[in-house]
Amino acid sequence: MQTIWLSGAEWLAVLRIGLGLWWLESWRHKDKKGWFERGTGIAWAADVAGKHRWGVVRTGFGRIVEPRPKVMAYVVVYAELALGLGLVTGFLTPVALAAGLLLNLLYLVLMIHDWAEQGQNAMMALISLVALFGMAWQTWSLDSALGLFP
Repeated sequence: MQTIWLSGAEWLAVLRIGLGLWWLESWRHKDKKGWFERGTGIAWAADVAGKHRWGVVRTGFGRIVEPRPKVMAYVVVYAELALGLGLVTGFLTPVALAAGLLLNLLYLVLMIHDWAEQGQNAMMALISLVALFGMAWQTWSLDSALGLFP
């Protein structure tokens, strides 16, 4: 593979780190007080799910998320933080990439009719897939330094 300036593995590391920074920005701009104290994030998602055309989304959200709004708020907010930190540092990278891909796909399905969000979720999912199959933890990562996932 020929590349300009960096090696292929280094460009994949740049992509991985950029995705991690994107997750950290998703975490940073959240109104944590609103999410944790007033339940704004889960309430918004419940409204979206309640109007969803697909019954499986309404049912799944109603069974899994709605009964546990406080717990799910913490899960979502801190999952985004963990994904960002894991990808930027390259620690447990394949786990972070797979979990991020899953989270983006969940967001994509929940908001399938809201095109304002779909570009972000689709691109983050695509980057996760490319970084996962390109083994983006080979360079500039704690995984590489620790000899994890050779």
